[in-house]
Amino acid sequence: MILVAIMAELLEEYTAAVARAVERLLSSAAPRRILPRRVRFLVLRSLPFASPPPPPMAAAPPPPPPPPPHATVLTS
Repeated sequence: MILVAIMAELLEEYTAAVARAVERLLSSAAPRRILPRRVRFLVLRSLPFASPPPPPMAAAPPPPPPPPPHATVLTS
């Protein structure tokens, strides 16, 4: 059972490393002439452990966090 857990851990790390390598390869400038954009998109989207897609450009920035409670001064 321990050997199975070790193999599962190794396969997970290997899969993550291969996914990062393929993502780098397909995201670089040179292969754009080799693979069409749609194929690259489908491959990158189907990778396990792939990084999430970048946020849309028109998205508003998140609101600032509220001030800590000790910074609020109450006057009566």
